Amino acid sequence: MRNLVFVPFGGPHIHVEDPADAAAVVLPIYYELAPSFGTGSGEGPYHLLNASIELENVDEETFMDWSGIGIHTLQSFEPTRDPETAMGEIRDKAAEYVATGKFLLSVGGDHAITIGLVEAAKNHYPDIGVLQIDAHLDLRDQYNGSRYNHACVMRRLAEDIGVSAVHVGIRSFCTEEFGYMETNDIRPFFAHEIDPSDSAWMEAVIDQLPETVYVTLDLDGLDPAVIPGTGTPEPGGLTYRQVVELIRRLGRRRRVVAADINELVKIDGTQVSEFTAAKLATKMFVNWVRV
Repeated sequence: MRNLVFVPFGGPHIHVEDPADAAAVVLPIYYELAPSFGTGSGEGPYHLLNASIELENVDEETFMDWSGIGIHTLQSFEPTRDPETAMGEIRDKAAEYVATGKFLLSVGGDHAITIGLVEAAKNHYPDIGVLQIDAHLDLRDQYNGSRYNHACVMRRLAEDIGVSAVHVGIRSFCTEEFGYMETNDIRPFFAHEIDPSDSAWMEAVIDQLPETVYVTLDLDGLDPAVIPGTGTPEPGGLTYRQVVELIRRLGRRRRVVAADINELVKIDGTQVSEFTAAKLATKMFVNWVRV
């Protein structure tokens, strides 16, 4: 049974009651279906939001008080378990808030939620592009009996929604995905090619993105030493500081209108992963929300 208790991001004292008065909206999506390995991402929104209550509210880099941005957290949303229907429900739910021009941060849930979320963003911002931070390409045509599985996210975005993407942190893919990558001239920023002492790659990433951007952050894009709590951890990932710096630079050069954080899995006895995920959400608010 999923824990659908309402937990506002940052706690009740930060929560803006009326979404019309908020600059940012948080959408918790409790969805997990046919995972490929570890389970538990369906409860991810609760754990991230619960951890966010314990965060200090001043950003250490900008000295901005993110609690004053104006954040409204929506009631917990649990789509149907039919994958294609669920994507439509997620799209329609997100569309209500994308249309207002507010920054929408959706918290999953498995990575499949991104299909519906990007479709909503694309319908409102036709020229939008996607930045994917992930260990996996997610370019399978179908997986575990569905074309709307978490392993098919970027394939659906490319073929069904018609959105271009830049892939960052990639270090795991199958033969089918490699063939699709080669055929379609997709050139990811592979994790092993990223120089930890040189941040020039970040500018190259941003150069490939249009003016309006949607960001999907699969937490396994970070190294498991940073976030061990995810369903399919892969060694050799991005550091926390690399992701934060990319968030900062992207906010300076592009308009990020919506994002999602997905694939958080609680590990009993430790709070590292959910605290880190919640902290990354504050970095998105500080660098991307226009107030």
